[in-house]
Amino acid sequence: MTSERLRQLIEHGETLDVEFKGEERHPVNDRELVESVVCLANRPGDSPGWLLVGVEDDGRITGARSRPDGGKIDPRHVQALIANQTRPSLTATVMLVTLESRDVLVIQVPPSRFPVGTARGQYLRRAMGHRGEPECIPYHFHEMQARQTAQGVQDYSALAVPQATWDDLDPLEFDRFRRSIRESRGRGDEALLQLSNEELAKALGAIDVNHERHVVRMLGLLIFGHEESLRRCLPTHEAAFQVVSGTRVEVNDFFRWPLLRTMEELLSRFRARNREQELMVGLLRVGVPDYPERAFREALANALIHRDYSQLGAVHVQLHHEHIEISNPGGFPEGVRLDNLLVTPPRPRNLLLADAFKRAGIVERTARGIDTIFYEQLRSGRPAPSYERSTETGVVLVLQGGEASLEFVRLVVEENRANRLLLLDEVLLLNGLRQERSLLTSRAAQMIQKPEPEARAVLQRLVEAGLVEARGERKARTYHLSSAAYRRLGQKAEYIRQRGFEPLQQEQMILQFVDKHGRITRREAAGLCMLSSAQARYILSVMVREKQLERQGEKRGVFYVRAPENMD
Repeated sequence: MTSERLRQLIEHGETLDVEFKGEERHPVNDRELVESVVCLANRPGDSPGWLLVGVEDDGRITGARSRPDGGKIDPRHVQALIANQTRPSLTATVMLVTLESRDVLVIQVPPSRFPVGTARGQYLRRAMGHRGEPECIPYHFHEMQARQTAQGVQDYSALAVPQATWDDLDPLEFDRFRRSIRESRGRGDEALLQLSNEELAKALGAIDVNHERHVVRMLGLLIFGHEESLRRCLPTHEAAFQVVSGTRVEVNDFFRWPLLRTMEELLSRFRARNREQELMVGLLRVGVPDYPERAFREALANALIHRDYSQLGAVHVQLHHEHIEISNPGGFPEGVRLDNLLVTPPRPRNLLLADAFKRAGIVERTARGIDTIFYEQLRSGRPAPSYERSTETGVVLVLQGGEASLEFVRLVVEENRANRLLLLDEVLLLNGLRQERSLLTSRAAQMIQKPEPEARAVLQRLVEAGLVEARGERKARTYHLSSAAYRRLGQKAEYIRQRGFEPLQQEQMILQFVDKHGRITRREAAGLCMLSSAQARYILSVMVREKQLERQGEKRGVFYVRAPENMD
């Protein structure tokens, strides 16, 4: 830790990873210091936490006080104190850093995959308080369990249920599971069809058999349990189907059924309300529904599989006028974020439950349900699915309905029929170009959540397919739909608007502006020629190189005038 790095931490203020502990009013005793370390160890995320003793809440550096005996702080003694007073023992990095002629005690706290408490049995965690500021709050047992489940340390669906017996499992649900395998058209595990109920439960990990005694796991109740047994043994499990019209709830039904039965009921209600329009592509009839069933099915299965069953709350399916919301208790599993949803490896919160759904043929065995949701939604001419309303306590998926872009559906179908199969990345970028008109490589990389070289390769494939055109050089290069693509989308005029003026015309416009006003700035050139700032910079630099213009001024005061040799 250098003084410059310490100053940067202080300037950014307190966060979930950084806590200030000032000693201006009273010194921090050993108990308070250990509790603050425990709090930081139990925060979300994989990065180290920082406890800065000698920095006030407002960022003023007052310095860490010396020990009661008048001696200077010994980092080794502080490190030993933390190790001795935490359970399990934490190995923190402790150092003294001088800043503004004052010593700041800097403690680097490593993240822990297991709950950490003080030797006195106190557990705290770092979280955002009700005032929107980071603080230390009590760490309850159910929160510890949920955190370990999110980290993949513990599988909640594999936990034994002491009060449940074999009689709590419904034979009809075993038949439902086998029927799901038969109807999955090869996606399910057909080897399970010949097993007895007990052998099937053992194969899925739903029960453990110890001599004559059956130990039922959470998975057994969730897949095969009687409704009464689920109410008694797993009161957190619930699903809701709601039809909302404005502020009025027209349908509001709740279920505590086993999951396969719940899936069937919600799917049948969805199908009854999902309208479809017809599109003819040549002699091929293509159905364009309000919401693609495969996307809805995967989204619903994800909500049921990945919800946190240690928390109270229901999986909600809400049908609104032009969108569907599917929400479930429990945030994203640790390591999954909005900016890596499409590329992060699968991290099921309930491993046994996820495996049971795959073997029943309900979800894709590739474990890439998110890809299916995005692809099906986009190829149906709809906006991309949105997880933007998700929080650390719940995941919310919004599938947009409304008027579909039938011409975009036609384009995707025609490309696939011509053996030019459009993959998810390509459909994502085509949809992005249709909405944003033009893209830089950096923006394309954000859309597909991959590095820029991969985004550039996808754009180049679209250029070679004749669907996209490139414009500009290097970092200023932009991409837009080709004239053929706009024509197939029924938007011929959009290509002219997007293509704009040719470079020679742009140069002539800039020279005319300079002749009239005497000078031009980069911002004025961008507005004049309808270019981005980077594109305007590039054209102006070319004109300077060709000695049509001369650059004058420094930094933000830069402007361009006619070159002396071209004044006439």
